[in-house]
Amino acid sequence: MINIIDKFDNITQNTLKELEKTQRDFWNISRVTAEFMYNFIVDGGFKNVLEVGTSNGYSGIWLGKALKKTSGSLTTIEFYDKRIVLAKENFEKCGVSDIITIKQGDAATILEHLPDDYKVDFAFVDANKRQYIDFFHLIQPHLNVGGYIACDNVISHAPKVQTFLEDIDKNPDYENIVLPLPAGLSLAKKIR
Repeated sequence: MINIIDKFDNITQNTLKELEKTQRDFWNISRVTAEFMYNFIVDGGFKNVLEVGTSNGYSGIWLGKALKKTSGSLTTIEFYDKRIVLAKENFEKCGVSDIITIKQGDAATILEHLPDDYKVDFAFVDANKRQYIDFFHLIQPHLNVGGYIACDNVISHAPKVQTFLEDIDKNPDYENIVLPLPAGLSLAKKIR
């Protein structure tokens, strides 16, 4: 069985494997979750992806590789300078920097000031867990009908994301499931 990572060039494979060694330091997603999102984006043909929480770029590389296949682009938001520097280096090494825009600053503030006509097919949230509910409400107007918002750590950090999960579960415009991936991934489709 060939893993998705084995289909990437050697530099990307090595970069991802090195970043996996620092997963706990940078709060990166698991490879299983990364592979799931890669396939989900490719299979869904998503083109406009938004990420909240760039960190060192691990998830952004996976998203970027998927978007190379769909001719799409990624906008990613990160607060910390040092993480942005690392992410830029990693995006460059892995050949995805040309389709990634990094926005620096407080995620809620950046999301609040997105242009009205900014539209997203897929949003991935992996930042301050207590703010998931705020991020959801700020992303929601920009998410296309038929698009998805995925949030990591909904099992591992259940108490911190409880209000978000309750809110999205009772929202009639969304169908949400929690996938039993390593940290738990909430995957909500906007149905109207």
